Amino acid sequence: MEPTSARPARLRVGVVGAGRVGAVLGAALARAGHDVVAASAVSQASRDRAEALLPGVPVLPVDEVARRSSLLLLTVPDDALADVVGGLAVTGALPRGALVAHTSGRHGLAVLEPALRAGALPLALHPALPFSGTSVDLHRLTGTAFGVTAPEPLRPVAEVLVVEMGGEPVWLSEEQRPLWHAALAHSANHLTTLVSSSADLLRAAGVTSPATVLGPLLGAALDGALRAGDGALTGPVARGDAGTVRAHLEVLARTAPEVLPSYVAMARLTADRAIASGRLDPDRAWALLEVLGSVPR
Repeated sequence: MEPTSARPARLRVGVVGAGRVGAVLGAALARAGHDVVAASAVSQASRDRAEALLPGVPVLPVDEVARRSSLLLLTVPDDALADVVGGLAVTGALPRGALVAHTSGRHGLAVLEPALRAGALPLALHPALPFSGTSVDLHRLTGTAFGVTAPEPLRPVAEVLVVEMGGEPVWLSEEQRPLWHAALAHSANHLTTLVSSSADLLRAAGVTSPATVLGPLLGAALDGALRAGDGALTGPVARGDAGTVRAHLEVLARTAPEVLPSYVAMARLTADRAIASGRLDPDRAWALLEVLGSVPR
C-alpha cells in the first residue's frame, strides 16, 4: 500500500458491490482525488449505477477488483459480508497492506478477521444516510455521521477517509455497533414506513396531497424532538386524552386494521416516555393505558 500521512496518498479504490452505497462512496472518493480502479456489479441496476456514478471504471469480478485495489470498499449486504471476506482471503485476492473497509452498520472488525490474517488493514465505516444511489447523495454526504471502528493505528486514516467523503466520524467500539445500527434502523427505516402509512390514511380521508399536510407537521416534530427530546411531545397520548385515542382505535380498526398494532405499540411507548418525562400525569395515564390495553396484542 502507498504510505499514509496526515492525508492518505492517492489510493487505488475498488468497490465490491456497486449498489446504492458503493457507487456513491466510490464517487465521493474519486471526487476527493483517489483513483477508482474497478467495481463489481451483478444486476443491471448496479451496472447502470456504476456507469452513471463511476464513468469509465471497469466492471470486473470481485477477486479482480480486490487485486487491483489499495483500498477495497465492501458494500455488500450484511448477511453476505462474511462470505465475501472469507472468499477473498481464501483465494489470495487481497494484496498485503491494502485497506479493506466495509460499510455495514451491524458488523465491526471481527468480520474482517480473515482479511487481517491475509495481511490487509481493516476498517468499518458505516454512513448514517438513506442512500438513493444517485448523485444527490454526494451532496447529502456533507455532514453525515459515519460509525467508525478501526484499530488504534488506523484511526487517523479512517478519520481522513470519512472527512474526504464529506462525513463526520463517530467512534464506536465493536460492542457498540449493533445498538448503533438498531437505533438508526429504528429511526430512519421506521420513519419511512410511518410517513408512508400516514400518507395512505390521509388519502383515505380525502386528502389529495398528503405531503402538503405532513411536510410542515413532520418538519416541526423532528426539529422539536432533536432539540427537546420528550419535552417536545404533544398530542392526545401526551395529554392523556383517552377518549380521543379510543376514537382513533375505532376508526383504524374499521378502515386500516393493518395499522392498528403499530399505532397501539407506539402509543404505549409514547405514554411510557410521557410519564417518565413528567409530561403525562400518572393519574390521567390510567384511563389511557386501559384503552390501549383493550386492543389485543
